[in-house]
Amino acid sequence: MELRHFRCFAAVAETLHFARAAEQLGISPPALTKQIQEIERLLDVRLFQRTKRSVHLTSAGEVFREEVLRTLHQAARAEEAARRAGRGEIGRIEIGYIASAAYSGLLQTEVARFRSAYPLVKLNLIEAPMDSLPVMVSNGGMDLAFIRPPVPCPPDVAVLTLLYDDFVAALPEDSPLAQKEILPAADLAAEQFILPEQASGTMEVGRRGRFVPRTVANPGGLVAVITLVSLGQGVAIVPVSVMQRVHMPGVVYRQIEGKSIPGAIALASRRHEKSPVVRAFLKQLKSRQTA
Repeated sequence: MELRHFRCFAAVAETLHFARAAEQLGISPPALTKQIQEIERLLDVRLFQRTKRSVHLTSAGEVFREEVLRTLHQAARAEEAARRAGRGEIGRIEIGYIASAAYSGLLQTEVARFRSAYPLVKLNLIEAPMDSLPVMVSNGGMDLAFIRPPVPCPPDVAVLTLLYDDFVAALPEDSPLAQKEILPAADLAAEQFILPEQASGTMEVGRRGRFVPRTVANPGGLVAVITLVSLGQGVAIVPVSVMQRVHMPGVVYRQIEGKSIPGAIALASRRHEKSPVVRAFLKQLKSRQTA
């Protein structure tokens, strides 16, 4: 039995008139009669009691009508769900991110925008080590990832820059260097460096100060980095968003002399993404560049 049989039965059960039901369905009355006869033959039961003047449902027809209407409703829901999924309106997206994407507010802003436009899409967000995120996007463990370039990416992963920012120095509060409002890079030559998720800022400070930074820890997470600074374990070169969001006892932030040290937050995605719902998120993020 097929959905066409159910639709024919439902039309007759609603109108209790074969000619009107046939007109409603856009078929001829004889063709409709044939469909009903097929159903009754398949079920081996009479569904309608017909006379020259009227059509009535039998008791079996009454029971069958309830199930048919339920089935047609579920089929309509399935069809609509498939269409919405094809348009990227429902589904699930796995998103990886680094802490500075959250500290900058970028992650919250874009997730809120997307949820407003696509309330039926489930977003699963996971903080993960930055070096692992592009590989996870490539192998399907993540659909999208907020990262901080430069970071090695597989050939099938594209990187879209979303936001530019700068780096600043995080110092123990009792460090003599904390007395300066602006730090020359060379003044940091004797310090030990705690590396955050992106080491490019640290390397640039070393280049400007003409020294090779001595690193003592690489805890990864920015809160862990700032915690070690607060404990006097060393200094750190961190995104300016950390200075704006993370206020920890025993830590001060200072700008570095000269031109700002540039940084950025970007999105890693598969170059040939097939999922409509992931493409919808990508389209939203790309619109930032034209806004």
